[in-house]
Amino acid sequence: MLSKAVFRAFAILLLVAASLGLTACTDTLDKVAKAEKPLPPKLVRKIKAMGMSETSPILVRLYKEESTLEIWKQKTNGRFAFVKSYPICKYSGKLGPKFVEGDRQAPEGFYTVRPHQMNPNSQYYLAFNIGYPNEFDRAHGRTGQHLMVHGDCSSSGCYAMTDEYVGEIYAFARDAFRGGQREFQIQAFPFKMTEANMARYAGDPNLDFWRQLKEGSDFFELTGQPPAIGVCDGRYVFGRQRDGISSQGGGCPTMDQPATLSLAFAKQTVDNMGAFTKALDHAASGKTAPPKPSVNGIEEARLVSEWMKKRVRGEKVSRLPPSLDDSSRALTPEKAAEEKRRAEAARSRAAALIAAAKAGASQRSTADAEADLSTASVPAAGREPIEQRFGH
Repeated sequence: MLSKAVFRAFAILLLVAASLGLTACTDTLDKVAKAEKPLPPKLVRKIKAMGMSETSPILVRLYKEESTLEIWKQKTNGRFAFVKSYPICKYSGKLGPKFVEGDRQAPEGFYTVRPHQMNPNSQYYLAFNIGYPNEFDRAHGRTGQHLMVHGDCSSSGCYAMTDEYVGEIYAFARDAFRGGQREFQIQAFPFKMTEANMARYAGDPNLDFWRQLKEGSDFFELTGQPPAIGVCDGRYVFGRQRDGISSQGGGCPTMDQPATLSLAFAKQTVDNMGAFTKALDHAASGKTAPPKPSVNGIEEARLVSEWMKKRVRGEKVSRLPPSLDDSSRALTPEKAAEEKRRAEAARSRAAALIAAAKAGASQRSTADAEADLSTASVPAAGREPIEQRFGH
């Protein structure tokens, strides 16, 4: 016979075990529930009214300066359209790309998310890995891993959202994968890639890199489709997803660009360079919002990385991460003049392409040739060409 004391102790152990089992079960159910939470009915109605379905493909755009994450979805005509924006709760570091492990920089560039990168069991509510480092990052020897879009509003190199917002963003991605999308693109930018913003940051050491990002941004906005991404001599190159970009013999990738699309880009370049030159004058006058801090190249990134290592080891370090002198980032008259010369050269090359296209259209009327410069057929993936106006 068990004594009463032993019996009571045994009963308590059973209750504790049952309680622990119930807690574990509840935790599992909670994780499943948050990962399976559907989009709000009002948002679903909006999606359908825009000519989309809940499971149609998505694209994500991130902007650091504006602290905004945008969701775009594909319409039935093949083009992507803006659906909703979410405030980024927190991102670490400054404007500019991530260089090395521990530099606290959130990445900038073009990244790919596939189903295996989705994490319904994240300690930060829900998350997905953005795919850093990509081919461009590896070509430049950049390091780092496990960089996410996640919840919990806490960031060390990631893009952190509130739990509520990351739940919706996760649902957009989950439903798109279930609809057959194999991967979706993340376009991470320092700011909205307008001519005015490019002029504001014309003195920044990251400007050349940002020009590459703007080219990809312009490609998407012109065609309405995510560009195929390649890397040539350490630089981004862009093509149509329909045709893709292929590398031959280890050299630069080749990409198809139909004449109508080349003309559309030429017309856009003429307009953009004119707007950029005017914006430079405005920025040089000091009447624009001052630029936000940016990482000053890999040298500053390495300083921050070493600071982080010391901090992790418990060594006494400054409260704020180190930075290099930013006086060289000012938009001086000399830099403004240099940028104007570059813009004029780009505008002249584009204008020459347009003139050659006009001259080559000898069998067509002048009116038809002029129409080609303002309207072009940009093929949507797997669908009939779409008329797209390029005027600003």
